[in-house]
Amino acid sequence: MRETIQIALVGNPNSGKTSLFNALTGLNQKVGNFPGVTVDKKSGQTTISESMTATIIDLPGTYSLYPRREDEWVAYRVLMNQDAEVKPEMVVLIADASNLKRNLLFASQIIDLKMPVVIGLTMMDLAKQKGIKIDIPELERELGVPIIPINPRKNKGIPQLKKAIEQTALHLYKTPVRDFINNAALAPAAVKDVQEVVADLSDYEAIHYLINHESFALADGLQDKIESIEVSHKFNHTKTQAEEILQRYQRIGTILKQSVSEPSPLQKSLLTEKLDDILLHRRWGYLILLSVLFLLFQSVFWLAEYPMNFIEWSFAEIGGFFNRVLPEAWWSDLIINGLIAGIGGIVIFIPQIMILFGLITILEDTGYMARISFLTDKLMRKVGLNGKSVMPMISGFACAVPAIMSARNIESKKERLLTIFVTPLMSCSARLPVYTILIGLVIPKTNLLGFIGVQGLVMMGLYLLGPVMALVTSYVARFFINIKEKSYFILELPVYRAPRWKNVLVTMVSKAKIFVVDAGKVIMVISLILWVLSSYGPGDRMANVHAKYEQLAQQHPEQADELDREKSSELLGNSYAGILGKSIEPAIEPLGYDWKIGIALITSFAAREVFVGTMATLYSVEGGDDADESTLTEKLHAATRADGSKVYTLATGVSLMIFYVFAMQCMSTLAIVKRETRSWKWPIWQLVYMTGLAYVMSLLAFQLLR
Repeated sequence: MRETIQIALVGNPNSGKTSLFNALTGLNQKVGNFPGVTVDKKSGQTTISESMTATIIDLPGTYSLYPRREDEWVAYRVLMNQDAEVKPEMVVLIADASNLKRNLLFASQIIDLKMPVVIGLTMMDLAKQKGIKIDIPELERELGVPIIPINPRKNKGIPQLKKAIEQTALHLYKTPVRDFINNAALAPAAVKDVQEVVADLSDYEAIHYLINHESFALADGLQDKIESIEVSHKFNHTKTQAEEILQRYQRIGTILKQSVSEPSPLQKSLLTEKLDDILLHRRWGYLILLSVLFLLFQSVFWLAEYPMNFIEWSFAEIGGFFNRVLPEAWWSDLIINGLIAGIGGIVIFIPQIMILFGLITILEDTGYMARISFLTDKLMRKVGLNGKSVMPMISGFACAVPAIMSARNIESKKERLLTIFVTPLMSCSARLPVYTILIGLVIPKTNLLGFIGVQGLVMMGLYLLGPVMALVTSYVARFFINIKEKSYFILELPVYRAPRWKNVLVTMVSKAKIFVVDAGKVIMVISLILWVLSSYGPGDRMANVHAKYEQLAQQHPEQADELDREKSSELLGNSYAGILGKSIEPAIEPLGYDWKIGIALITSFAAREVFVGTMATLYSVEGGDDADESTLTEKLHAATRADGSKVYTLATGVSLMIFYVFAMQCMSTLAIVKRETRSWKWPIWQLVYMTGLAYVMSLLAFQLLR
């Protein structure tokens, strides 16, 4: 039986930690939350050797053991053994070889916690480009822990790292006896007294108990004892921390002189610096950014067209097949118009979702996403935000829930609240199916200048509309949030790298899986509920419709097909779903919507992508026996109002797209805003202003285009 150990994976931001996590765990990953906070807890399984497996806990990136942000506190509590659930037996620390001085500060602090440590040295190729030469055996001797050069992107050094992990777990590598610096000398008497009341603390851990014990989960009596030690010895937090950091950097400087040789500072600039001169140019940089976004959204249409057409055709054929072979019964109608129509509404959008996330992952992997934050900082500050707000907003194009959670990296409370307030305006992936089907319905498939797709331009316009309105909203909202504090924008720009294609593929598969499993469950449940609501209604009303058309069929047998279609439409109108839709029709009619669209607006408050599944179910039920021979797009294109006019005109389609750009239609987003702000005030305000904004803007669009 294999032994299983728990490993904490730590490191500075942009050190290659996530690359190693993906290389070790692959698809064997799961994401949860640390208890009590909304910070992601990424964990995964990996095989270390024939006799050992490991659970890898990927802790948030941090620069030192002095936390400031919530995610840094999460990593800190785990390393200080203050997390109730995560109790790592050893630490794998990732250090950037091209920026060793800064990375060794964090490494030296963890070493002094007296936990078993293995250091993975990344970016060796970049260090070589910079002319940096590292004597790894010498560095190992000085630090007293194993150091393994690795390149997770190319799977280099992974077997050697696993071997070092196994040897460390089997205690073949001992933790250094001597501290990296003399921690006890920082506050000798206070450290000794803390170690007497808390057993088995290293000198450095005792220092941290003196500094941060109020944030630890300690019994009241123990808190009081440490507090009294702190007061009696007049322990000075700031002075002690400053002395510690100074001593660590002095020792690190000495070690680097012995084990690292660096070229003259007058070396020629690297490729990264040359690229930044172009991509961060004060004028060309913005033009390049718009071009990248343009290509991204054009590609979503170009690359996904054929697989989507194939999937749409396949489900039309499947529906038609079952319609021919199954007997006429309520359960066969449920299978065809409820189950198959619902599944089709999910599967057809998998290609676009995979392509969108794949392209976004490539931008992140290459290092360009961080440049977007840098480029937009000046603009962000004019509306009350800063460059750090850009990453949550860009993440909002994938999903608002993790995007809002990532806003915790913003130190300023006011800027964090503003970012949370406007992030749901970004068009998340759940809106993509809605945009796709509506663009296909009302926007002609033509090209400008022979190669620029109009549909892709409209898609880009919808995606840009959200950020523009977010900036306007933030500019207005900043006057109502009365928090005055200084903010700083400090961003480390990662080097440009080739994308990790394995990581891109893993992300594409995992995002498609999340869409199919998580969103798919909601869509399927609502599709089946809708089938029931649209197939049944008050007994007298449905009976009257049946009686009416039985009489008409006897009188006009030559019009049987036309009467069947009229009967299906009237039955749907008198069903529970029809009654619900028609009750709200007066409120949405000025926007160009009919009662069927009204039903879709209501159901999509559970999740935006439910809109498509709702329409698939409604039009399949209404269409009768022949409905399954045609695709959903064809059904919507043929939809007419009572007066014979088309439902989905350009005005209605644009109005509906704009409604979905601005409307807050996601219960999960409201819930996460409440958790992050610890108040219902902010999600309620979001729901009110976004719904009002969506209604007004859709009304204007319809009235102008009708």
